[in-house]
Amino acid sequence: MERTGIVTMKGNPVTLVGPEIKPGDAAPDFTVLDAKLAPVTLKDYAGKVVLLSVAPSLDTPVCDLQAHRFNDEAAALGSGVAVLNISMDLPFAINRFCLTGNIENMRVLSDHRDASFGTSWGVLIKELRLLARAVFVVDGSGTVRYAEIVPEVTSHPDYDKAIQATRSLSA
Repeated sequence: MERTGIVTMKGNPVTLVGPEIKPGDAAPDFTVLDAKLAPVTLKDYAGKVVLLSVAPSLDTPVCDLQAHRFNDEAAALGSGVAVLNISMDLPFAINRFCLTGNIENMRVLSDHRDASFGTSWGVLIKELRLLARAVFVVDGSGTVRYAEIVPEVTSHPDYDKAIQATRSLSA
């Protein structure tokens, strides 16, 4: 499934591959890789609230700020919440980013191998094989409760709304 008219990259329209995920939908599972090449799935976090921070590449200023903002917020969210950052960056780049950026409170994961997350969550940019900037919050029963796909990939998500949605589920 391909969707157009939703996202631009530097003002240019791009195509998203996959379904539109909305609040109330069952959260699709996916398989991504951690920095040590181990597979990670959404099912690994069953019973927890999960904030999914989705970014095109950690090597860009907005993605760097997004990762650091959610890493800082994750410290105060408690053990019932998992914060995951997913991008198409290689696991080796993710490892370097986490080490140099002191990312310790969230998991930073790679969708580069199969684009499993991007296609199942509808955020894979067909023309670039990058992920569109987005934030999703999934409750402990596996239901999507918050979804934001940022209309311009180079813009920031609404951090405050995402954190508020996460806190409302973990309280």
